[in-house]
Amino acid sequence: MRPSFHPRLVNSPFEDPALFIPFFFEKRALLFDMGDLHSLPAKEILKITHAFVTHTHMDHFIGFDSLLRIFLGREKTLHLFGPPRFLQNVEGKLAGYTWNLVMNYDNRFSLKATEVHPDHILTRVYHCREAFRSSQLPEQAPFDGMLLKEPAFSVHAIHLDHKVPCLAFGLEERFHVNIMKDRLKGLGIPVGPWLKRFKEALYDERDPEDNFHVVWKENGKERQLGFRLADLTRQIARVSPGQKIIYIVDVVFTPGNVEKIVDFARDADQLFIEGAFLDAEADVAREKYHLTAKQAGMLAQKAGVKHFTLFHFSPRYAHAAHLLQLEADRAFSVRAPIAE
Repeated sequence: MRPSFHPRLVNSPFEDPALFIPFFFEKRALLFDMGDLHSLPAKEILKITHAFVTHTHMDHFIGFDSLLRIFLGREKTLHLFGPPRFLQNVEGKLAGYTWNLVMNYDNRFSLKATEVHPDHILTRVYHCREAFRSSQLPEQAPFDGMLLKEPAFSVHAIHLDHKVPCLAFGLEERFHVNIMKDRLKGLGIPVGPWLKRFKEALYDERDPEDNFHVVWKENGKERQLGFRLADLTRQIARVSPGQKIIYIVDVVFTPGNVEKIVDFARDADQLFIEGAFLDAEADVAREKYHLTAKQAGMLAQKAGVKHFTLFHFSPRYAHAAHLLQLEADRAFSVRAPIAE
């Protein structure tokens, strides 16, 4: 069945980390990390509603400027999330530019940035037409692991150790609604915005006996068909368990991190995980607070994930990427306890 979203790395495994997660049937996407984004077309960047940053080392945060430049002049709010000190980092970026002309903009573009601490979050809004100055103190709220909750999905985070706090992110779909296009064709109904309303009705657990109207335009005229929600669901949709996607990068292999990662990634459908070094250089990996490919494969195996994608390779393996993947694959296939 076709998933609701299909995540893809923006860059090669040797380049800056960034995971782009577009939604099918919607002009919308999420972003995990914002390294260099120049290879991502502007029309794709404009789909992003929420961006989640693991930490603000340059290779994970330099894409902020690209996002900001493309969103300027748009009637949008971009939601940002990052680790402790994130608000200071965002404000530092914004302070690097002169904003004396933005008062003339007709749009009301805003940044809503959230700083994630182990037990609370701090949120502050920056309005373009106010030169991105925020006169109010950050709004504080408890943090229970969830950063974003919508009817169809949620985004969670945990804190890991990269010598600085580093966030790991998880995207979990409640359940998946697969639309059978051949059935739609048989009913003479095209795909369109009504599908979003249909899925929302299922996620909102509306009464199956409720009426649902399918509305679309054909040859410039509006057409409409009415169904019982239960009947329409039976005819055009298959409901199945939702996806679980986990993103982990820039962490050291310690007992504390291992326990958190395995629990967080448990039974994930897709794990994106760094494997910066070969295990022969495990000492270098520990010194730099990164994982080896073998450690990444072991974590994926221990967590029982269905698939994993290895990335964020050290440049020293520019001609030996296959060795990193081979080492991770071998560790993933071995049924053995993790050695700390």
